[in-house]
Amino acid sequence: MTFLSAGWLWLLVVLAALVAVYVLLQYRRREYTLRFTNLALLDRVAPARPGWWRHLSSALFFLTVAVLIGAMARPAMPVEVPRERATIMVAIDVSPSMAANDVDPNRLTAAKESARGFVESLPDRFNVGLVVFSATASVVSSPTQDHQAVTDSIENLQMTPGTAIGEGVFTSLQAISSFDEEAGEDPPPSAIVLLSDGENTSGRPITSASRAAADMGVPVSTIAFGTGAAIIEINGEPVEADIDKDALERLAQDTDGYFYEAESEAELTEVYDDIGSSLGSETVDREIVTHFVGIALLLAGATAVAALAFGQRVP
Repeated sequence: MTFLSAGWLWLLVVLAALVAVYVLLQYRRREYTLRFTNLALLDRVAPARPGWWRHLSSALFFLTVAVLIGAMARPAMPVEVPRERATIMVAIDVSPSMAANDVDPNRLTAAKESARGFVESLPDRFNVGLVVFSATASVVSSPTQDHQAVTDSIENLQMTPGTAIGEGVFTSLQAISSFDEEAGEDPPPSAIVLLSDGENTSGRPITSASRAAADMGVPVSTIAFGTGAAIIEINGEPVEADIDKDALERLAQDTDGYFYEAESEAELTEVYDDIGSSLGSETVDREIVTHFVGIALLLAGATAVAALAFGQRVP
């Protein structure tokens, strides 16, 4: 819980001082009673001296005031609410290593299938774009609310040589920047979801891309796809289809994104579901002032009942 106007909580110091004064007065009252030497007369004057419960109404009153001070400070609780809008760029590696069949039927087919499901699961008001990268990177679909057009573009992806992860990020950032310029003074929040199964072999380094994304405030969530133990053939020669998981994890960490590992289509689908839920909602502080006021009213009622029941005046 947080307080949106926490300055009002300083009044609790004043309340604490009042409680201290009340305790002091009660202590002095006790000393005065002890100085009354004619105990027989005291019993006749006040034969039924009140016990601890005579302080109940006062304690309830002070508690009521404390809760009301808390209400004035505008208490709030973090809650997940659906985002109204956002721009999401999906960047997919289409290098030859995506032909590896350690994921059934192969990495690229599984990636395309799960990526389509991811795009379809996003809220309608989200702008979604598609970037593909191999030796270079290019925008296949600029950010749009026509999600069907993006899924159609995913279906038509073809493999080409090379792996330029850094270029995939830079190209996605450029697409986001261009869209934000068209959006005007209030562009929606943006994010990049990048899937790769290989090492960065061409283009600008990943570290440069992560700095650029961090400077723009665009988180990059990365997915290392495949088992990392596959062999593919390039020009008739067997080549290991390695995954640089460390580089992809650093890219996510440096941009406040998330890093995932997926070794099957099922796992990849779960990853996309997780990303979709995080992108499709945001945490906001929702005020709960009415809860505090309701509690204060109950305490005020209890204060009145205690005062009437035990013959005390409401302090």
